[in-house]
Amino acid sequence: MESVIIDISLEILILTFAVAFLTWVLQNVWRQRREGDINEHGPVRGCRVFTMITVLSNVIFSIAYLAFGLYEYWNHRIITIKSVFLFMTWVLATLVAVLSKNRTLSGNKRWPLILILWWVFSFIVDSVSLTIYTITHLKSIDFRSPFPEPNIVDFASFPFAILLCFNAFPTRCTRKHSDIVEPLLQKENESSLGDDGAFTNPGIWSQLTFQWLNPIFKRGRVQKLELPHIPPIPQSETAEYASFSLEESLRKASSLPKAIACAIWKPLFMNAALAGVNTIASYTGPLLITNFVNFLLGNEDDSGTHYGLILALIFFFAKTVESLTQRQWYFGAQQIGIQLRAALMVLIYKKSISTKYVGLSNSKIINLINVDAERIGDFCWHIHGVWLLPVQVILALIILYRNLGAAPSFAALFATLLVMVCNTPLVKMQKRLHSKIMEAKDSRIKVTVETLKCMRILKLHSWEPSFLKKLLHLRETERIWLKKYLYSCSAVAFLFWASPTFVSVVTFGVCIVLKTPLTAGTVLSALATFRILQEPIYNLPELISMIAQTKVSVERIQDFIGEEDQKKLIHDHTSNALNIAIEIDTGEYAWETSEEKLRRPTIKILEKMKIMKGYKVAVCGPVGSGKSSLLSSILGEIPRISGGGITVYGRKAYVPQTAWIQTGTIRENVLFGKEMNKAYYEDVLEACALNQDIKIWQDRDLSVVGERGMNLSGGQKQRIQLARAVYSDADVYFLDDPFSAVDAHTGTYLFKKCLMHLLSQKTVIYATHQVEFLDASDLVLVMKAGRIVQSGRYEDLMADSNGELVRQMAAHRKSLNQVNLLQDDNTLTTRPHEINEIEVAEKNFEGPINNGKLKARTEEEEETETGRVKWSVYSTFVTSAYKGALVPVTLLCQVLFQGLQMGSNYWIAWATEVEGRVSRKHMIGIFILMSGGSSIFVLGRAVLLSTIAVETAQRLFCGMITSVFRAPISFFDSTPSSRILSRSSTDQSTVDTDIPYRLAGLAFALIQLLSIIILMSQVSWLVFVLFLAIIAISMWYQDYYITTARELARMVGIRKAPILHHFSESVSGAATIHCFNQEERFVTRILSLIDDYSRITFHNSATMEWLCVRINFLFNLVFFLVLIILVSLARSAIDPSLAGLAATYGLNLNVLQAWVIWNLCNVENKMISVERILQFTNIPSEAPLVIEDHRPKPEWPTNGKIELESLHVQYNPALPMVLKGITCTFPGEKKIGVVGRTGSGKSTLIQALFRVVEPSGGRILIDGVDICKIGLQDLRSRLGIIPQDPTLFQGTVRSNLDPLQQHSDQEIWEVIRKCRLAEIVKQDQRLLDAPDTATDNLIQETIREETKGCTVITVAHRIPTVIDNELVLVLDEGNIVEYDSPAQLLKDKSSSFSKLVAEFLRRSSKSDCHRDIS
Repeated sequence: MESVIIDISLEILILTFAVAFLTWVLQNVWRQRREGDINEHGPVRGCRVFTMITVLSNVIFSIAYLAFGLYEYWNHRIITIKSVFLFMTWVLATLVAVLSKNRTLSGNKRWPLILILWWVFSFIVDSVSLTIYTITHLKSIDFRSPFPEPNIVDFASFPFAILLCFNAFPTRCTRKHSDIVEPLLQKENESSLGDDGAFTNPGIWSQLTFQWLNPIFKRGRVQKLELPHIPPIPQSETAEYASFSLEESLRKASSLPKAIACAIWKPLFMNAALAGVNTIASYTGPLLITNFVNFLLGNEDDSGTHYGLILALIFFFAKTVESLTQRQWYFGAQQIGIQLRAALMVLIYKKSISTKYVGLSNSKIINLINVDAERIGDFCWHIHGVWLLPVQVILALIILYRNLGAAPSFAALFATLLVMVCNTPLVKMQKRLHSKIMEAKDSRIKVTVETLKCMRILKLHSWEPSFLKKLLHLRETERIWLKKYLYSCSAVAFLFWASPTFVSVVTFGVCIVLKTPLTAGTVLSALATFRILQEPIYNLPELISMIAQTKVSVERIQDFIGEEDQKKLIHDHTSNALNIAIEIDTGEYAWETSEEKLRRPTIKILEKMKIMKGYKVAVCGPVGSGKSSLLSSILGEIPRISGGGITVYGRKAYVPQTAWIQTGTIRENVLFGKEMNKAYYEDVLEACALNQDIKIWQDRDLSVVGERGMNLSGGQKQRIQLARAVYSDADVYFLDDPFSAVDAHTGTYLFKKCLMHLLSQKTVIYATHQVEFLDASDLVLVMKAGRIVQSGRYEDLMADSNGELVRQMAAHRKSLNQVNLLQDDNTLTTRPHEINEIEVAEKNFEGPINNGKLKARTEEEEETETGRVKWSVYSTFVTSAYKGALVPVTLLCQVLFQGLQMGSNYWIAWATEVEGRVSRKHMIGIFILMSGGSSIFVLGRAVLLSTIAVETAQRLFCGMITSVFRAPISFFDSTPSSRILSRSSTDQSTVDTDIPYRLAGLAFALIQLLSIIILMSQVSWLVFVLFLAIIAISMWYQDYYITTARELARMVGIRKAPILHHFSESVSGAATIHCFNQEERFVTRILSLIDDYSRITFHNSATMEWLCVRINFLFNLVFFLVLIILVSLARSAIDPSLAGLAATYGLNLNVLQAWVIWNLCNVENKMISVERILQFTNIPSEAPLVIEDHRPKPEWPTNGKIELESLHVQYNPALPMVLKGITCTFPGEKKIGVVGRTGSGKSTLIQALFRVVEPSGGRILIDGVDICKIGLQDLRSRLGIIPQDPTLFQGTVRSNLDPLQQHSDQEIWEVIRKCRLAEIVKQDQRLLDAPDTATDNLIQETIREETKGCTVITVAHRIPTVIDNELVLVLDEGNIVEYDSPAQLLKDKSSSFSKLVAEFLRRSSKSDCHRDIS
């Protein structure tokens, strides 16, 4: 009676909903006719997919109830009122959904309330009916439910009911603004996604399905994603919050591991819970597969259709829970990893710049953040494997014990442990080989870094072919280790795929011996269990290795941040009342602080000293005397090993000898974090002689300086960092030889305008070799062998005829006399011309920077490909090795492996289906034979794949590195070395060990998926149709996903580079950052860069989970529908063993399809590395090294006569001409000096001689040979060059003097003696100081002696360098102004050269007149 009442009540409610729907439809139609069809907003693409699925679900319900009604009528010749009402109501609901679809898509309204109520009502009724039915049938409870018994439609449509019910929950698809159209232009640095695209308090449904990512996919679909389009990360993942949390934990904990655990234990615990639920859900399938196969065989007590439907529903529920928890588990692990990585990076950075370390290595810091911090972050992904592995093994043993008994279970355990033991030595070997690969890679990268840094020198000396051979030799060593490593990977892969086969053979063998009963259900359940055990067996050695590596990384970072500071920061002291700027106590300072070297201090101060405010203190001394080290010890950069300290009162500014320039604009380098004071800024630029350069540059002071200031000359770099110091308005200035890189005029100008004018009231300590600047100082410190041997006023020191300063002045007088020989005394009275009109530059080949080619800020970003990776990239990669001949053979091995594996599984299931069908011996024999055959093919596949991988990687590397070495110098000027290095290291590593396996894994997974589809289609042709539909939807999802994911993957690599660059730059300029107290600003910058990187990695990993959630659900749904079909079909219509096998393989369907999709997307993301390598494989190259038809004679050039005929040179067709039709002749065996102002074309002329820049017109003849018609190697190997910037290779003095190893030791020592370096080389190989006057005299004397009979072209700063040349060429704006002997040019007092010499003599004689040395 109760059931009848409930039936009638339900029918009335259904009819009520039908009437309500009909009313809504009529009202809606009437309203539209009256008001017109108003579409308030365009559709929100992020919601379109879910909306369309909702409408489609209503359609499915309508069709299902129509089909069920027809089925009832066909079989029973009855039509129930309930079926009619349900069909009619679902049709009307579908109509309402269609009509309200556009309004919902517009994003500002939800579904109609009546529709939501109907969906919730249907879900509740279905849930109650199915729950009561499931409980009563599983537990065999005698209970008569008042609810109607569910039919097949209720079972099959339940997942859709769940989906529709979620519409009752609020979603985040709605718009937060009512703009009818979006602005066409967004602010550059403003994310236009607002909060909609951010991971900020998403609802449960949004979090489970990653729906909060929809706005990003929407934007990525219509335009290229850029950083401003990506929403910010959650606060817990920001670098500032994460680092603060870790630092707090570190203060409480005694070690870094404990601090990490304390900082992340909460999210880690939640992640562990998800991992546990996922593991339990994954073992539900193997546990119940026995029941399902027995049901198909009719062996169950209750083998009715409803029992099968309940099992199908449980399978579906378990797979859904498994999929959702797995996605949340993986994403949660990524979140924790991002948080931990950011915190460690900040911790390392703060440590590296907040304290001063002895021997702080740039590469060590880079390794800590690039390798160790990344590894610790990645370990969050693997950490749960530590406790999950035993849980998985225990669950597997429980299932096996339930199905097969104790003995086979222990046999399976023994086989599993045996496979693990066999895997362990292989993994140890892999680890050893991987270490060898890394050592070989480190050696190669070290040489690559050095080569790129010195590429200009290599090309000018024509050494690049030899260095290329050296690099290829190092790569060959790396390739040998790589080959061994990849073949060991083949063995591991073989064990991975063969382990289920081995374990199953052992287990079933024991069953045969012990005569344990085997049924199709127990066999298939065991096979499913073995397949799940495959993963932890494979992962155990990797997990152990990962734990060991992570432990090492944690210890490395622990040691780094826990080191006692050799020298704490010396903070600024407030000024005292005694007007003292610096107090120096006695003490010893040493760069090296190890015990054995403590007896040799770098600086030894024997007397206390006080430097008063406003003093100008000059520090002088010969090369290696300790001038720079004295400044460093005052700044606190050298550890004090004994004695008292040094106190500096007030704010400090520092100009190092080796210029440190940041990547950024000229203005940013000068301001260095201070606010703009326009008037003072202009004064500083003028005082530092930068206005002339800024006017030439295209974007003036907003022009971008390249990496390490590579597109600036030495003088420009020095003046920019001098301007940085002056603009800081400090109290005490430390200038380390600031005038050595500039010409005579500029040096005098800087001394007057900066030191004596803008800094007139400041305390300045300046180290210098230019003795002409000593007389203006208040105090002179004379250095020798690390000690201050003289100190006092200039006049007093010069009065000591036996003093060190007098000896240095003697060398200066010798240099001055060379000029006086050609200059009359009355020249001194000549009024010097306007400063900076002429600049004499030493040989400097910075390229066209003096001609307006510094780039604007907008051009700084690295160019990347856009859109899908082109098929040509794939085809090039696949056919690189053996023209692709091995690829089809490898795929055939996979097909045969898959076929034999499935065949063996079917055989044993079929053989055990009926007792006694075949003999047990025959059954296990065939099973072993087929399983062994499959293992052989998988081994062949693995070996072939490794062979292809090694050859492909080698060919791509050789193509890229050869192309880079043949690139013109302009390529290296415009391309930061980090871009070449990233391709040579990170991208090449990806090609070496990752991409071949990703690509092959995709192909293998597709073959496996296709074989499962074919297997399941044998049950019913409907399954094939279902798969076609699901695959089509999956491909659409993948296509929708990849446009966004591809750009995010590209941005990951791009956003990592600035972090590494900032780290490297900060460590290189640590002394400057300390001195200017800019640590806080630099930390803020690194926080921003890390957050940018985290934003990309966070959303990149989330997009993958977004896709997997959707594809998993689709394939779980197919699996569920396949089970429904198997349950519904008549027993006689199916082969139970085949059906059971289909169900068993179906358990892994969601994992396999996720693997396919993941590989499909990852392959494209990883192929970006190949794309990047191929970008540098097609660089336009220089002219050929050798042209066989135009080779000069072996003895060429014999005379050295150089003829320039109407020479025109420009760097780019779009840029102005630099040399404008120069015509002149340099006689053979003569010495020619070249002078001229900045931008006059001096460097360009030298570059044209070496064909660094090809002439645009005219020609250059050397001994009658047109140099443009011969090969570059023939040209450059016959010319010699001494560049301005000294370039040393890492290694011995011998390897620097003879990189090609062409000379004997005797010849090397002869050269060393001629350069006056013999004694110094024996004492110390570190020659860091610029040459002083005495050294310069020796160098010039050596050049004169050793170049007799040669044509010498000299571009120099020092007047004595060119004054004794036979000819002097003066250039201005690309034209010849003067060209004659120095004597003739000096006769004309108005000539440019005369004015230059006059200025040099005026400033030199000023210091010389205090004492007549002679």
